[in-house]
Amino acid sequence: MRRSGAAAAAGGAAAAGGAAAAGGAAAAGGAAALLGAGAGELVAALAAPTASPFAVIGGALIDAAPTWAKDTAIAWFGTADKLALLIGIGVALLAVAAIAGIAESRWRGVGVIAFAALGVGVGVLALTRADAGPLSWLPAVVAGAVAAVFLRTLLSLAPAEGVVPAEGVVPAEGVVPSEGVAPEGAPSDTSAHSRRRFLAWTGGAAIVGVALAVGGTLARAGSTAVTVVRDAIRLPRPAVPAPAAPAGAALDVAGLSPLITPNSDFYRIDTALVVPTVDPAQWQLRIHGLVDHEVRLAWDELLALPLIEAPVTLSCVSNPVGGDLVGNAVWLGYPIRELLARAQPHADADMVLSTSADGFTAGTPLEALTDDRDALLAIGMNGEPLPLEHGFPVRMVVPGLYGYVSATKWVTDLEVTRFDRSRAYWTDRGWSARGPIKLQSRIDVPRSGAQITAGDAVIAGVAWQPGTGVSGVEVQVDDEPWQRAELAPALSSDTWVQWRMPWRATPGAHVLRCRAIDADGNVQTGASAPPAPDGATGWHTVTATVA
Repeated sequence: MRRSGAAAAAGGAAAAGGAAAAGGAAAAGGAAALLGAGAGELVAALAAPTASPFAVIGGALIDAAPTWAKDTAIAWFGTADKLALLIGIGVALLAVAAIAGIAESRWRGVGVIAFAALGVGVGVLALTRADAGPLSWLPAVVAGAVAAVFLRTLLSLAPAEGVVPAEGVVPAEGVVPSEGVAPEGAPSDTSAHSRRRFLAWTGGAAIVGVALAVGGTLARAGSTAVTVVRDAIRLPRPAVPAPAAPAGAALDVAGLSPLITPNSDFYRIDTALVVPTVDPAQWQLRIHGLVDHEVRLAWDELLALPLIEAPVTLSCVSNPVGGDLVGNAVWLGYPIRELLARAQPHADADMVLSTSADGFTAGTPLEALTDDRDALLAIGMNGEPLPLEHGFPVRMVVPGLYGYVSATKWVTDLEVTRFDRSRAYWTDRGWSARGPIKLQSRIDVPRSGAQITAGDAVIAGVAWQPGTGVSGVEVQVDDEPWQRAELAPALSSDTWVQWRMPWRATPGAHVLRCRAIDADGNVQTGASAPPAPDGATGWHTVTATVA
């Protein structure tokens, strides 16, 4: 019985020791991966800003993901979709790193080779990106090398776990170990010291890795030469300033979206995990394709042109009914139609394929860039140079079209072509080719689920259909007849307009709906449709409880 009990104890101790060893190896793998990733991010900030290993992996995943996955990500996370993707990549990387650590502890060299191969693979992938440079491979290779070296280093510091007495050997009953001597099978002072040293090195590697990643990200975002250049730019005065806002255009309703969306609050949806940094001194726009004359335009030449200001509302095609992927700003730029007039497009051309510095493409109907709307090659947003994340130094702004076919950021190339010859990034993934913005309205006040005090209240929101304009908004409370809301004067037919309606709120739960009427008398449809493939439809509906 004593022999059997000793054997069981030995087996249990061995199992516990094996689990502890596996846990330590997994922790070593994760810490090594964090340190390698941090080193890679720092090298990217210093030598190849667009080649962050996380951004390279994320960009490849974005390009490879099916349309439904992209739509789901935007629907779930909105403008935080990129952060969600990066967190997901980080979690997956840690899981792979833990497995590599365990594998290395059992089969020497396997985990090291896995980390090195991952670094080389991502480095090769970085060289295939549209914005790749001569050193784009370096951050990923450094990340893989650092992770591989530290995985081996950390495992060499790991304490031996699971020491048990030899089978069949049992200490004499009642024998007490001498002072300072650990019972056989129990951790000694030496192994405890080894464990503390291993944990200190592992934790330290993880902390340093996170610090390097944060430092590299901050250096890339806030201390780049392009940021310094942008901050020093003073925009030229527009030859044609934006019209003054009509009296009463901004309604005084708490919680209502402002008439002009601040740059910091303007929605951002694009495919760039790392914001491209384009030096204005190196920027150049090329207009070519089905044209009589190729046109090239440099930054200084663009600034010397007679620029105009225009308030324009932009909207993402992924915006659900009542969503916030829409904003209104005053843009400064040069009419694209004037540049196309220089190029003289061929009679059979019907599309302009615009390309971003990071390789993104959008196909815009040629007529939308040559008619009398304010389609701009924009350099300013709300009185300041474009923010980096909104396209600095130059982007496109085209009223009346969803951004995926018209609002290319960091634009560097315009190819005059045809819809039957060229396809753009999102149209190649199932979205419609021309993307006109649909008539929409939204209730901002009260928010859905709000608790309201009975008595005098207000229902308010915004409505938009850039290129056409809004002539009215109607509101329905529960199943009562539709009522006309007060419509504020619009800045122009290319912007959203605020509206409000007084409401005598009675106790109970209420359902509120709104619908817009455009300048041609068309009423916003109540038929519900998802964003794909050409924009959501339906009436925005909110619930409110009155007490």
